[in-house]
Amino acid sequence: MSTKIEDTLAVRISKVLAERIISGEIPAGAKLRQDHIAAEFGASHVPVREAFRRLEAQGLAASEPRRGVRVASFQLSHVKEVAEMRAALEVLALRHSAPHLTPAILNAAEEAIRAGDVSKDVRSWEEANRLFHRTILAPCSMPRLLATIDDLHAASARFLFAAWQSNWETQTDHDHTAILSALRQGNVDGACSILSRHVQWIGQRPTLAGNGTVRNAFAIIG
Repeated sequence: MSTKIEDTLAVRISKVLAERIISGEIPAGAKLRQDHIAAEFGASHVPVREAFRRLEAQGLAASEPRRGVRVASFQLSHVKEVAEMRAALEVLALRHSAPHLTPAILNAAEEAIRAGDVSKDVRSWEEANRLFHRTILAPCSMPRLLATIDDLHAASARFLFAAWQSNWETQTDHDHTAILSALRQGNVDGACSILSRHVQWIGQRPTLAGNGTVRNAFAIIG
């Protein structure tokens, strides 16, 4: 029984920490202090360590020898890695999902597109974007694949929030519309080709760092 409780607590801790990391509340490079987190959640070190492992699996944290666990840094190579992994895995999921996409599912995906097109901030846009992808991929019924894709979307969201948290401009996602159109026509190859290109497009913009310097921030806009 205690093991199940610890597992449940580890999931809750990892979700709370992931949200803080993704939103930027806990910045890149910050140390995740096991004692402080255990005290905050009234937990032993066991579920906290498991939560850290979950964050590492999501690419949100990194363990350093003799230095503990820190929030993962932002590097262009990391963004490219996530983009390429998303492209490969989401195309795989879509090929398995396509035979099971009903008109109702495709209509739900269209609603997600509309929600994204009228989003007034980056957070609501990211939620609509993730919903679109999840809607067309979920019918593949491959839970491990979908769980990995969810982790990659969490990493994508972190990059996006860091670069586009302020000065967000409402935008229309033409790729989503093109993917949906191809799926309605039964053109799975076309939909997969657009999806692969779509999730590998990396945006760049200058942002002000904490020390007052300007740096380039990169994010997956898809």
